[in-house]
Amino acid sequence: MRKRKIINVIIMSLSTIAALIGLFFLFWILWVLFSKGLDAMSIKIFTLDTAPPGREGGLRNALVGQLILVGVASLIGIPLGIMAGTYLSEYGGNSKFSNFLRDISDIMMSAPSIVIGAFVYAILVAPVGHFSGWAGAVALAIMMIPIVLRTTDDMLSLVSKQLREAAYALGAPKYKVIMQVVYRGAKVGMLTGILLSIARIAGETAPLLFTSFNNNFYTTNLDEAMASLTVTMFNFATSPYDDWIKLGWAAAFILGAFVLFVNIIGRMIIKKKVK
Repeated sequence: MRKRKIINVIIMSLSTIAALIGLFFLFWILWVLFSKGLDAMSIKIFTLDTAPPGREGGLRNALVGQLILVGVASLIGIPLGIMAGTYLSEYGGNSKFSNFLRDISDIMMSAPSIVIGAFVYAILVAPVGHFSGWAGAVALAIMMIPIVLRTTDDMLSLVSKQLREAAYALGAPKYKVIMQVVYRGAKVGMLTGILLSIARIAGETAPLLFTSFNNNFYTTNLDEAMASLTVTMFNFATSPYDDWIKLGWAAAFILGAFVLFVNIIGRMIIKKKVK
C-alpha cells in the first residue's frame, strides 16, 4: 500500500510539472505575440496595402484576401462535411464502407497541410498555369471537410434513438426526422465543430504557398493570385527589413487573436451544452 502511494505521488508530481512547463511556454508565446503585435498595430494596418520596404504600408489586401479565402472554403467545406457526416451517422451506420470513410477522414485530419497544398497545386494550379484564390479556397476546404464530417458524425450519433423512433411513430419521413429532430438535438456540437474547423484553417500557410500564393495588390478576384495574412506574415517575418517585420508581428497578432476568439467561443458553447 505504501509503495502504491509513493508511486502515485511521483506520477502526479511529474504530470503536474509537465503541465506547468506546457502552460509556461504557452503563456510565454502569447505574451510575446501580444506585446510585439499590439506595439505594431495602428489604423493604417487596416487601410493601406502592403508596400515595398521603407514605404508606409498596411495589411488591407492580406486581410481581405484572408477573409475571402476562409469564407469561400467554409462555403465549400461546411455543407460537404455536414452531408458526409449525416450519411455516415444516419444511413451508413457501421457498414464496412462507412468505417472505411471514417478511417480516411481520420487520416486526412492528421495529413500534413503542405501535402494537401501540393495535391491542389497539381490538379488546379499546374493545369491552369497560374496561382488563384479558388485553388487556395479548395485547399482549405479539403482540410476543413474531415473535421466537420467527424464532428457531425459523432454529434448525430449521440442523439437518442428514442427521439428518432418517436418522430417515425408520428409518421414523419426520414429526411424530416433528420432535419427537424436529429439536427436540432446535435446543433450545438455541430456548431462547435464548424468553429474549430474555421480556427484550424485560418492559421494555415503551407497549402496557400502552393495555391493562392501571394499578391501585393488589393484584389477580390478569385481567378488571380490572392494575398493572405498567413503567407504575408511568413514573408514579412523572415525579411531583413524592420518595417516588414513589424507588419509581420501585426499579422501574427490579428491571426492569433482571431483563432483564440473562435476557440473561446467554441469552448463556451461546449460548456453550455454540458450544463
